[in-house]
Amino acid sequence: MSLSLAISPCPNDTFIFHAWINDRIRGAPPVHVTFADIDVCNGLALRGEPDVAKISYAAYPEVADRYALLPSGGAVGRGCGPLVLSAGRTGLAGARVAIPGPATTAFLLFRLWPGSRDVAGIEVMPFEKIMPAVSSGEVDAGLVIHESRFTYPAYGLTALADLGEWWDADTGLPIPLGAIVARRGLDTARIADVIRRSVESAWADPSPSRLFVAEHAQEMDPDVVASHIGLYVNEFSADLGEEGLAAVQALLTRSAEAGVTRTLPARALEVSATRR
Repeated sequence: MSLSLAISPCPNDTFIFHAWINDRIRGAPPVHVTFADIDVCNGLALRGEPDVAKISYAAYPEVADRYALLPSGGAVGRGCGPLVLSAGRTGLAGARVAIPGPATTAFLLFRLWPGSRDVAGIEVMPFEKIMPAVSSGEVDAGLVIHESRFTYPAYGLTALADLGEWWDADTGLPIPLGAIVARRGLDTARIADVIRRSVESAWADPSPSRLFVAEHAQEMDPDVVASHIGLYVNEFSADLGEEGLAAVQALLTRSAEAGVTRTLPARALEVSATRR
């Protein structure tokens, strides 16, 4: 039986899933992939469309009754959080801020961050349009993700805040950004194992994935692509482990207590162990 998969075209996702998508994992089910911006992937999962999807952790409480969290393939780490950028401001009082989507973990973190309390307004934009909008003065500040972390100085922008650094200092935990979920009722342990083997295949020999990653990347500079993969694909990509799950629990408990997300259903953070 083939499965449907929705992931972003970002280098970390295409690197992780290249081997599975391209039939390089022995015994893996065939997969039909849709590449979409993370906010679009969130929407697809909210409608229950894909069998397997990359979503924002902020969106997981909305889909946890239909989708199980997988321990492999996601984006969790340190030093990889969203940035708040401006073209010279020193604070956000009265600012209009562009964000990459209302259901993104970036916006969830922004809402929890004390520095966001006095903003004047929020504007949703595709993430690749945020830095040009800040640079041109269309908005006062922007919340950016992905490879924007490496390219924002070229737009004449400065970082007002690194929400990953704030989260790390506040909790001592890695920052959970993107989750991989699979429809409940599927063999989630098998799917998690396939994804783990897919990322391990990419680590063992990155060369087969290089062209595939470049074809889908928003930012074509090879050094930026390599930096993106190096930052976002790490030990948590193979297995969340206890620390990764503790980070997810901390984020979603805090956001529920703040009234930003709904309370997770019971047992929503139980994950299937990957096979070895």
